[in-house]
Amino acid sequence: MNAIRTTPPRPVDVTALFPQLAPLARTATRLHPRPGSPTVHDSSVGGPLLWPADEPWPYCEEPHDRHAAPVTHSPDDIRLLRRSRAEAAERLRLDPEAPEWTPEELETLERFKAGRPWFDGPIPLLPVAQLYARDIPFPCPSGADLLQVLWCPFDHAEHPHPRTALFWRSAATVTDVLDAPPEPPIVQDGYYLPEPCLFSPEQVTEFPDPRELDEELRDQLDDMSRWETVDPALYSSYADEPQELYLNNLCHARGWKTGGWIHWVVTDPVDLPCPECGTEAVPLLTIASSEWDSGSVTWIPEEERKAPFTDPWRQPDGHFTEIDIAGGNNLQLHVCPADPSHPHIEKVH
Repeated sequence: MNAIRTTPPRPVDVTALFPQLAPLARTATRLHPRPGSPTVHDSSVGGPLLWPADEPWPYCEEPHDRHAAPVTHSPDDIRLLRRSRAEAAERLRLDPEAPEWTPEELETLERFKAGRPWFDGPIPLLPVAQLYARDIPFPCPSGADLLQVLWCPFDHAEHPHPRTALFWRSAATVTDVLDAPPEPPIVQDGYYLPEPCLFSPEQVTEFPDPRELDEELRDQLDDMSRWETVDPALYSSYADEPQELYLNNLCHARGWKTGGWIHWVVTDPVDLPCPECGTEAVPLLTIASSEWDSGSVTWIPEEERKAPFTDPWRQPDGHFTEIDIAGGNNLQLHVCPADPSHPHIEKVH
């Protein structure tokens, strides 16, 4: 696990303003992924998996559209470019007069722009996340205490995001670990290659998206008189109006998390019945593009705030995993609460 991350208290006690929200509260676990060096025994993003040596590595056998990825790169190309950018940023931080790029870094950049030849054939899946139940609460099938999430690093027809695969295990049964799993020869985009990160799990309280509330409660949220006790300077710092303050800073925790409520952005709320038994699915894991943005800076952990906090544009970037889903959205995985081993559901939110 990484260092402790602490979510600040919410700027408004929303249940004091709207008591009907109190029974709708759910617990979510913010994961706070930060770059690190995970091992197979860690809960992580993009780290090595506790994968049995005698179990075949999964591949995507579906066709991949070369027109959706006119320039492709290998995972090592992307890692090298990231290192070069980090070194350049650190050099400029230490010496603002230093050259923006060294000749070696420019050479790396030019090779990267050229890309790699297209590859036709099955693509090895990439590790996205590994969650141990000892570290993080999430629904597990009976006998399992480990969840491994992998994906194909390409968009697919009717799915403008990577397709995920879930593997549930009992960690104690894995005694011989696969040392060198295969990697894709190319990936569609660097945003689909996770940067290795460790977690700092933290439980927080969430409330429903406004569109999941009944009409009476939605009307109350829209009633400005209900917000009269809130200092206008408070919500003008975080939002243009109180309803936006609720949506961005009171109901949904931002970033990677397990459990909680769904942040509906791309679509209106819809039912999500389990494909196998019809039970309504529940949120399992949110794979987030960023842990905050300029409208949700109250979710920045206490340990990472920079003064003056009232200026959201002076806060650090929350894009730690290097993942970007559909231009800054989230990929949320849902599972059947009756049996999480049933086929899962993917939704971009």
